[in-house]
Amino acid sequence: MDILTQQLPASFDLECGGRVLHLSRKTHLMGVLNVTPDSFSDGGLYLDADCAVDRGIAMQEQGADILDVGGESTRPGSDPVPEQEEIRRVVPVIERLAARVAVPISIDTMKAAVAEAALAAGASMINDVSGMRHDRRMAEVAATSGVPVVLMHMRGMPKTMQDCTAYGNLIDEIGLFFNDAIARAVAVGVERRRILLDPGIGFGKSMEDNFRLIRNLDAFVRFGLPLVIGVSRKSFIGRLLGLPESDRAFGTAAAVAAAIFRGCHIVRVHDVKEMAQVATVADRIGRSI
Repeated sequence: MDILTQQLPASFDLECGGRVLHLSRKTHLMGVLNVTPDSFSDGGLYLDADCAVDRGIAMQEQGADILDVGGESTRPGSDPVPEQEEIRRVVPVIERLAARVAVPISIDTMKAAVAEAALAAGASMINDVSGMRHDRRMAEVAATSGVPVVLMHMRGMPKTMQDCTAYGNLIDEIGLFFNDAIARAVAVGVERRRILLDPGIGFGKSMEDNFRLIRNLDAFVRFGLPLVIGVSRKSFIGRLLGLPESDRAFGTAAAVAAAIFRGCHIVRVHDVKEMAQVATVADRIGRSI
């Protein structure tokens, strides 16, 4: 099927934070808000709570549909952050944002205790880059709270994930991972309709793997669940173009558009204003309106 005329599932309406996100009507933007000193692109910029809150408000004004707050860098080679430190970083920001923005707030964490604290502070979505493998209690938190959860594919952990990027069949292996992750989540009580899938661009993949994943993103439509993708400013774009993180907006735009044409529902981005324009045009071209 031609990627520009591909039909998305009839309806993906996601209840989140007292709102309904109509994911089949338009591509939704998840604004990245890292309250960390060492994230690969914006590390240190929003470690101060005041700066982080201002940035979250600005991203909503620029078109973000979800704000994704994270207190632990998951860039390749990054070291883990103690649970209490991660909570200290994210909770004040989430509490203040929840009182000032209308869009849902997602907590980007692999730790169940951090997710619990964030949900209590006002978050209404969990984004777990480990696919709930790192902390098995995460599935219980998601099930009990009833919030949507993003299950991402990652081989290993951020510290070592780029040490082994060889796959027999990349798409098939990620599909098997999703089968297992969905089954484990549902077995604990997570409602299937609240699960989203992210193939994990840049997480245990080679440069070519990342391009292959975007080209074949529609292979995961078979799961009948919303697809999330994070390509923003990532190293596979930088390596191809020979550009630093700060100059990768145009490369990111191309990857975002391609992901939308392949069936993506949510794109996780740093440059919200620019990618909102990209998504609007790509939706107009690729969706049946």
